[in-house]
Amino acid sequence: MNKTTFPDAPPGLRSPPFKGDARSDLKRERILRVAEALFSKQGYANTTMSQIVDKLGVSKPFVYYYFHNKQDIFETLSWRPTVECFSALEFDEDAALPAHLRVSKGLERLIRATIVNYPSAFFPYREPQVYRPEYRAAQKKMARHFYARLCALMEQGRQEGMLEFDETKITALAAGSLPGFLFYWYRPHGRLSSEAMVTELTKLSCRVIGLRIRKKTSKKA
Repeated sequence: MNKTTFPDAPPGLRSPPFKGDARSDLKRERILRVAEALFSKQGYANTTMSQIVDKLGVSKPFVYYYFHNKQDIFETLSWRPTVECFSALEFDEDAALPAHLRVSKGLERLIRATIVNYPSAFFPYREPQVYRPEYRAAQKKMARHFYARLCALMEQGRQEGMLEFDETKITALAAGSLPGFLFYWYRPHGRLSSEAMVTELTKLSCRVIGLRIRKKTSKKA
């Protein structure tokens, strides 16, 4: 399978000015982090550009230089984890891995991308009505690509005798949608570290797809 690349900005939004310039990137990132915290705490409707500006301690032109409006900021924040999640099965170096390992590694990447990008990864679950039709269409296109690739790899893994399941699409949707339920209960700094959470959820996803673990046989002296 050839690796697929996705655009680094949501459809219809301009690319960052002076992209690649370290100072410009840092300023833009600062705006995103402050806005992310406000969106997470107050929600989209209750967050204004004035609040973002005040929290940053800058002028409005400073923010508008990088973003058209708050929806631009919100969609940019959401786009990053969306791309990272739905490109979880795009491998460069691991093309030689058997199908079942690409599936398990891809699911682990998907789960890690969701947790690492908290809270912006959960915005689409929390406030789906905010996004423009063009954004939702692009998101659905990436999701279809992800699940088509996941289904193909799962069927290959089943043929190789390493995965055990009945309905391919239902099983793929069940395994891939597990991170989406994190929105309802996940909070950072809980009893488990983020990495421990990734490990536990990856185990659950692998059970859903019926991953067979081959036990190592001990050699007798």
